[in-house]
Amino acid sequence: MTAQDITAALRTAVAGEVDDSDRRRAEYSTDASNYRVVPQVVVAPRDADDVLAALDVARRLEVPVTARGGGTSVAGNAVGPGMVLDFSRHLNKVLSLDPEARTAVVQPGVVMSDLQAVARPHGLRFGPDPSTQNRATLGGMIGNNACGPHAVAYGRTADNVRSLEVVDASGRRFTAGAGSGALDVVPGLEKLVGANLATIRTALGRFKRQVSGYSLEHLLPENGTDLAKFLVGSEGTLVTVLEATVDLVAMPTAPVVVALGYPDMPTAADAVPALLGFDPLAVEGIDARLVDVVRRHRGPAAVPELPPGGGWLLVEVGAREGEGPEDVLARARALAAAGGTDAAAVVPAGAQADALWRIRADGAGLGGRTPAGDPAWPGWEDAAVPPERLGDYLRDYTALMADRGVDGLLYGHFGDGCVHVRLDLPLETPAGIGPSREFLEASADLVARYGGSLSGEHGDGRARSELLDRMYTPEVLDLFGQVKTLFDPAGHLNPGVLVDPAPLDADLRRPYAKPTPARKGFAFLEDGGDFATAVHRCTGVGKCRADNSAAGGFMCPSYQATKDEKDVTRGRARVLQELTNGSLIPTWDSPAVRDSLDLCLSCKACSADCPTGVDMARYKSEVLHRAYEGKVRPVNHYLLGQLPRWTGLVTKVPGLARLSNTVLKARPLARLVLRAGGMDPRREMVTFAEERFSTWWRKRDDGATASSRARLDTATATGAPPAVGASSSARASKGRAPERAAADGVARRRVVLWADSFSETLDNDGARAAVTLLEQAGYEVIVPAENACCGLTWISTGQLDGAKKRLTHLLGVLAPYAANGIPVVGVEPSCTAVLRSDLPDLLPDDPRAQMLADDTYTLAELLTAPAPVGPGPDWVPPSLEGVEVVAQPHCHHHSVMGWEADAALLARAGATVTRLAGCCGLAGNFGMEAGHYDTSVAVAENALLPALREAGPDTVYLADGFSCRTQADQLAGRHGVHLAQLLTGQR
Repeated sequence: MTAQDITAALRTAVAGEVDDSDRRRAEYSTDASNYRVVPQVVVAPRDADDVLAALDVARRLEVPVTARGGGTSVAGNAVGPGMVLDFSRHLNKVLSLDPEARTAVVQPGVVMSDLQAVARPHGLRFGPDPSTQNRATLGGMIGNNACGPHAVAYGRTADNVRSLEVVDASGRRFTAGAGSGALDVVPGLEKLVGANLATIRTALGRFKRQVSGYSLEHLLPENGTDLAKFLVGSEGTLVTVLEATVDLVAMPTAPVVVALGYPDMPTAADAVPALLGFDPLAVEGIDARLVDVVRRHRGPAAVPELPPGGGWLLVEVGAREGEGPEDVLARARALAAAGGTDAAAVVPAGAQADALWRIRADGAGLGGRTPAGDPAWPGWEDAAVPPERLGDYLRDYTALMADRGVDGLLYGHFGDGCVHVRLDLPLETPAGIGPSREFLEASADLVARYGGSLSGEHGDGRARSELLDRMYTPEVLDLFGQVKTLFDPAGHLNPGVLVDPAPLDADLRRPYAKPTPARKGFAFLEDGGDFATAVHRCTGVGKCRADNSAAGGFMCPSYQATKDEKDVTRGRARVLQELTNGSLIPTWDSPAVRDSLDLCLSCKACSADCPTGVDMARYKSEVLHRAYEGKVRPVNHYLLGQLPRWTGLVTKVPGLARLSNTVLKARPLARLVLRAGGMDPRREMVTFAEERFSTWWRKRDDGATASSRARLDTATATGAPPAVGASSSARASKGRAPERAAADGVARRRVVLWADSFSETLDNDGARAAVTLLEQAGYEVIVPAENACCGLTWISTGQLDGAKKRLTHLLGVLAPYAANGIPVVGVEPSCTAVLRSDLPDLLPDDPRAQMLADDTYTLAELLTAPAPVGPGPDWVPPSLEGVEVVAQPHCHHHSVMGWEADAALLARAGATVTRLAGCCGLAGNFGMEAGHYDTSVAVAENALLPALREAGPDTVYLADGFSCRTQADQLAGRHGVHLAQLLTGQR
């Protein structure tokens, strides 16, 4: 039976999407694991009937089936060679919730945080809460028996499932429940359990986190003969879940966090048994090195002060029935006293407690790289041992790591004895596969010696199923095989997992990616100069699929609009990873690559929000650069991609900008021009500045002042600068700017205001206001005599040769100022971000590039910086008391520079600020291009447009980005202002 026959049969039987394109198969070829198994077809069923129809086709045509939720499985549980069923696309609803019974009925594709949102108004929640809860689905959690920090109090997913509506491999649909007769729905199951009671009682269910293999202990009569709980954790190898009834628990009240510091992680683990008697809600272990990584990635302010130590326990205590806040505090203090350490802090619920938990939550993603920045892989992700043996296990395991030269960040659910770690196994080349296997085998032997479980919550999958014989006897493994035969006699459900396992070193993804050295485009300095290494930063953890706005994130705007794996950072990374192995997707200009990148807004949000540092905007630029090398490009690349060239020509000729603006107000003509230029005719043409900023600057003062300023400008730019290779960063607070100013007899600090091409030729109100504000703050403002473009639009369209030419020219204009310790302040965030991020990677051999990047500031960064860069402690920003502001941070501002300085400056000024999270949707050329309008509007509807509709008429719309102001103006008729305009009273 050919793949085409299978697809044809499915399209006849199924109403949902059926896709066998190379691009779609690439997107689903891996999950959050190390494995790559390319499916024949991907099906997104619309309802349960679709699922049954798809399974019927699979059964008739003997096609393997793998069920998939959010695709965050780290053990290779959600990849398979035949049909992949994606439940997250359509079967993602909470069907009902009964607050009295404390139950909910859910479809398997429901994201866990969505269930929590529905339950929260009733004071309820689903107990288990893995760190991926804002993208993990209930079906996936049921498949893997997910747990999370609060499993100490609420148990595993298995402990919170009441019944399951399922269908097995033979097409039998039944409700799995508990009690007498529960096993009758599967012929032979009751007899098999009865014949193996001794084996089940002695080998399985020995401690809470023993989830490896099949959890047959739930079928024992003393455990309620619970078929539903048994099926939880079977990893899609026995049944396909259609619907689940789950238990809910009361939300904890007055929770208090106790932070306990110890010399190291094993010592922290030794203290766990003594703490469990206090009925904690969670007992989490974190390592000092993980805290350091969070601090580097999120910034020092993201990490609250912890008690002294090299390893910590974060213990959460909540109210028991009848207890009040004071009772909880008293129990928390008693727990702290029993922790065996004087390094203790009791933190009531609030911002500091939330920040402590974010350290732990970030571990799931940040653990994907070692402290040295090397890739760290799953594979030994969640082994568990009885809590009373955890300290000794950690000592032996860390010794094993040291002996084998393996590194990774340890953290985990210490209250349950479960340890998370990703390891820098040498998986970049096939030569590293053997040593990696040997380490995993040794790890399995060690955890077995401690009576532990290869998996404590993520399932065995392809990573550990082969190792089950090191944990279980042949009798137990034979029993697992008999169970599999009862439910799936042909072995078509998730083959290669648990029973008849695939080798743990088969189908690995990373070793077979071909080196793809940098070539004339980006250097990929942080990835060893290799594009393949860069795109393999994506480990599939799937944070890009979540609604990150609640945490102030912007990633991934196109996915939030379409909810299609094609349009999420992870899906794009998978396609580019396939490009680097050259099999499924062979060339840079493949249709699959083009389609995958088409709706990427190049917002760069992933570069900040993705815990592994994926920068899809950069990857897209590099792909376009290579795909169109020596070829004719789309017309919008020449028009929008070289926009500063055309706006410069229009505004250079006196009167031409005014004439163009007048003519293009005629909508028929504007639509014709837009369509001819590869743009959407529903858009409006940009308005050209009728007076350039540089012209305004030259005319601004009388001859004497202008002459003085010109002499200052020329002397600074052409004077003998320090050696460029020397450390001359103003950002490093060397104090050079004020010293040089004093030597030249100028009392005020000097600063260069760099008006980019947008601020020069399209909208220069912000640049003009910046001059006024900086002078009010005591700066001597310098505007270079020569305009300098950063090449942003060339970068976003992959015209990297042209971008490099412009950046080389820009260095000649701006670098002398930085070399003299004079900071450069950008007006447009996206252009400022180019100098801070793209410039050093495009021109890595020019030492001026990093120097200028280090000395480039946003306006808010400069005004909030300490002396000698900042305006000094005596400067007070203009009052914004009583001013309501809706602020749209530009994506590049958020991603590269961060918006914290802006927030601090506005708070100091007294403004009341509603800070939006998420992209405006225009994203430079993206929203203007034909085919992108609907997505652009949908992205704007995520945050921007609703906020503008709700804002009062006197509310100020603050947007430093030209794109953000343009989007609001065109879609909402709302005028936006730059920060400089706001602070100078131009509202």
